[in-house]
Amino acid sequence: MALRINFNYASLQAQRGFGAAEKLGQRAGAQLASGLRINQAADDTAGMAISEKLKNQVRGLNQAQRNVQDASSLLQTAEGALTETHSLLARMRELAVQASNDTLQASDRANAQLEFTALYAEIDRIASATQFDGTVLLDNSSVVTGMSIQIGANSGDALTFTISSAKATSLNAAFVAMNTATTLTVGFQTTASAVISALDTAIDTVSTYRSNIGAMQNCLSSATNYIGVASENTAAANSRIADADIATSMSELVRAQILQQAGTAMVAQANQLPQGVLALLR
Repeated sequence: MALRINFNYASLQAQRGFGAAEKLGQRAGAQLASGLRINQAADDTAGMAISEKLKNQVRGLNQAQRNVQDASSLLQTAEGALTETHSLLARMRELAVQASNDTLQASDRANAQLEFTALYAEIDRIASATQFDGTVLLDNSSVVTGMSIQIGANSGDALTFTISSAKATSLNAAFVAMNTATTLTVGFQTTASAVISALDTAIDTVSTYRSNIGAMQNCLSSATNYIGVASENTAAANSRIADADIATSMSELVRAQILQQAGTAMVAQANQLPQGVLALLR
């Protein structure tokens, strides 16, 4: 083998091998420290791009899950108010049936009318007071129509629903005419009988409202289940792309450390080769 003083090819090769081992060790160490296979775009350009999309998808799905929970709370608030309205209408109907009986005295009818009027006003108060985060839900002056709930991570993943007014005059058109004519009363046997029919329609209307809300709650429940599964699967897909395989990274780190130790020894030996020239000159 030729001996040269100005150029030591063996030393350069050993140094290059040492540098490659050092980079391998740094990459494996970074993976173990972060738990990620891709710590920078240079690690896997295509994988990084896919991973970012998947991470954004997961974040969007998680927010959609919170949106669905908020919508469920809104519907529960509305349904709770309608449940109370049902109870008030049932009591009003009970008073109307009682007042339809000719055995009642005028004073009894007057007392029934006082309670009837108070219950009617309470229905309107509940409709106006039922709110969710500042949105009035059951008042026909600001009825919730076409409310859109984003239930997915992508554009178009929305669910729309409407909550109808639950004010007394909205529950039955007969209430409007009767109230306008100031005949909405159980103070007389004849008008009390007519009120029963109006109340039956109002009760059926509230039942329909509650059924619609129940159907929407079922839809949101299904959406919750779907979003949960989609989020888990998307997160798992991202993990397979971006997360480090700890066993593999540990193996790579050990391999890199061995190569660095060997490289250090080889550089030292290669640097001793030019000393052979001195031996020849002695």
